[in-house]
Amino acid sequence: MSIEQFKQFVKKHPKLIEEVRQGKKTWKELYNDWYVFGEDDDMWDEYRSTEKDEQGDLVQKLASYLKHLDVNELQTYITNVQQAIASIQEVVRQMQHTKKDPFSFRKD
Repeated sequence: MSIEQFKQFVKKHPKLIEEVRQGKKTWKELYNDWYVFGEDDDMWDEYRSTEKDEQGDLVQKLASYLKHLDVNELQTYITNVQQAIASIQEVVRQMQHTKKDPFSFRKD
């Protein structure tokens, strides 16, 4: 069993990362348990994430993001994007009126 396999195991069980961050476990403890018991042991059941858990986490992250969103800053970004699009449209209109391809090159 390699460290790469353990990393893949942790990716499948993201709740393990939270355990380490909260100081409940260390990476060494988790690796030793994984090495001794294997990844199919019942001890990992509490760390298995379901699709429903992942969706709930996503909703929580989105709600947190929206809470900290500055509406005025968002409005500024939207205005800047609109101005950029308008500028691009104006350049395209000017190119269409000249009916020449400004990017064509003549062969010498």
